Amino acid sequence: MTTLTHRARRMEVGKNSEKKVESEEDTNQDRSPDNEDSGDSKDIRLTLMEEVLLLGLKDKEGYTSFWNDCISSGLRGGILIELAMRGRIYLEPPTMRKKRLLDRKVLLKSDSPTGDVLLDETLKHIKATEPTETVPTWIELLTGETWNPFKLQYQLRNVRERIAKNLVEKGILTTEKQNFLLFDMTTHPVTNTTEKQRLVKKLQDSVLERWVNDPQRMDKRTLALLVLAHSSDVLENVFSSLTDDKYDVAMNRAKDLVELDPEVEGTKHSATEMIWAVLAAFNKS
Repeated sequence: MTTLTHRARRMEVGKNSEKKVESEEDTNQDRSPDNEDSGDSKDIRLTLMEEVLLLGLKDKEGYTSFWNDCISSGLRGGILIELAMRGRIYLEPPTMRKKRLLDRKVLLKSDSPTGDVLLDETLKHIKATEPTETVPTWIELLTGETWNPFKLQYQLRNVRERIAKNLVEKGILTTEKQNFLLFDMTTHPVTNTTEKQRLVKKLQDSVLERWVNDPQRMDKRTLALLVLAHSSDVLENVFSSLTDDKYDVAMNRAKDLVELDPEVEGTKHSATEMIWAVLAAFNKS
């Protein structure tokens, strides 16, 4: 049922329901078309960070590859895109001296809580930081990759574990302890394989059956997830179940997508600048 239908029905209740309607409209700011995929089930709503981690986890083992050193920064990039899509932050307008996405500062648009602890923690950091910082700098600060000891306060700690706990609460993962000879490690095997398969199928379809060959026509969250999956080095997990022919097509199209010039794509009509700014930051690193 659409939001408009919801509102129409509430209006029929009368004046006593006006406050409830206003509250519903405020909530819907976080549920704009950019934040949800129109064709997918809304039973479980995941953040971009949760989707990236879910794609990176080994289903039975419940942990990401030990050789993956990209996912930490990828998750931080996901936080910035998620905040931008929820209308909390944006890039400063381009000027003659600051035209490039990499040079433009991240500005606060709204400090209203999102309901997600990691997003709200990042939002507080962005609000309290003066002077403002760029997208590449924020990814470094949130990851803890800085030589400035005064900037270490901005590092987000235990991000994977906190995201995994969110997925446990949503019934997608479970929590176990595994022994690795010298130490015990908390793992999070996938229990709701249907949700992960739905996510994988959505990304596969976006570069196969539903390929539009134009990022501006793609669903914004799907585009963001493809960029983040590539930057987090988990795209291989998405396409590994495909036949050889389809795998080659999917990887080539995904490669063509992430090799587009972010500076050009970010200036196009209806483009989500933060997606391209995050991609530009990872291309630079």
